[in-house]
Amino acid sequence: MSFAAWPWFLPLAGLLAGAVMGFAARRQHFCTLAAFERHWYAGDSSGLRTWVLAAAVALALTQALNFAGLADTHASFYLSSDFAWTGAIVGGLAFGFGMALVGTCGFGALIRLGGGSLRSLVVLIVLGLSALAAQRGLVALGRVKLVDELAADMSFAGDQSVGSILSTALGTDVRLLVAILLPLILFWWVFRDRNYRVAYGRIATASVIGGVIAFGWLATTLASRHAFYPVQIEAGSFVVPVADAILQVVTFTGVLPDYGVGMVAGVVLGAAACAYCRNDVRWEACDDPRELGRHLLGGFLMGVGGVFAMGCTIGQGITAVSALSVSAPLVMLSIAAGARMGLAYLLEGSAFSAFRGFARAHQAGTNR
Repeated sequence: MSFAAWPWFLPLAGLLAGAVMGFAARRQHFCTLAAFERHWYAGDSSGLRTWVLAAAVALALTQALNFAGLADTHASFYLSSDFAWTGAIVGGLAFGFGMALVGTCGFGALIRLGGGSLRSLVVLIVLGLSALAAQRGLVALGRVKLVDELAADMSFAGDQSVGSILSTALGTDVRLLVAILLPLILFWWVFRDRNYRVAYGRIATASVIGGVIAFGWLATTLASRHAFYPVQIEAGSFVVPVADAILQVVTFTGVLPDYGVGMVAGVVLGAAACAYCRNDVRWEACDDPRELGRHLLGGFLMGVGGVFAMGCTIGQGITAVSALSVSAPLVMLSIAAGARMGLAYLLEGSAFSAFRGFARAHQAGTNR
């Protein structure tokens, strides 16, 4: 396994994984916000099922690698014994609202950039700089008080994985059972829709994206065991790695990019290749100052929110799910709520329309 100790192994592995992921996502227009929007406003759950299927595939493959000793998700920050629940809620809400203002998430912005969207370039620059501020700048002072100091200590279970928590609560090891049952439940929900069972393009895209996340766990675990330098075990996220990519461009010091930076570059290249093959390259910019302002604010909210929540729609929505982190459902529910409010603000004139919509739906269900 000497190739895993090669300094260029991680960035090149990330580049390859990102290129495959970017090409597949661009080809089938994989987008979490679009999935939410069509589910809420058009009653079409196919996009949402594709996203859930990607998470289920990543979960099944990652846990198989985990129990085979080929991946070490327990060494990742997603399973830290400190459960930052306030960051999951506040960060998720901010990220979701920002995602609605921009029209996509950080991953989607990279996909759009590959197709020639200069608006997405602006969003990514703001997202990256905001993430740096939330990590190390003035915003980090608030993050420490609001998130770090209020984190729940999960050391009683060893980590914050669902399997470990349930095993501690039940007094017996049920981690393998959880790793088998949860992906089966997700697969059942996805394929209970007979129309989706024949959506072969969407199924293939979800399978590729889930497989890429599992590959990330495998590659970074392999490198951590053979490299002569510290390696962060990760699999795919698009907030902090965007910030790291910006730092690599403007302050290169001879330190090679890591897996996440390689993945960011790979997604853009893969999306660009797909756009070129389909003759879908279009240079786009903001139409007016109002649109630019919306994208700037959205990028800021996603950058700060992504750091507070320790992930994005891919980082928490798929990668953390694959590690069975208890933070994943809380972050994704918060992102969904933030996105719903953001869409209500843009489409209905007020973010509070989202709550009125929920109240009407609840009342209708009660009347039945």
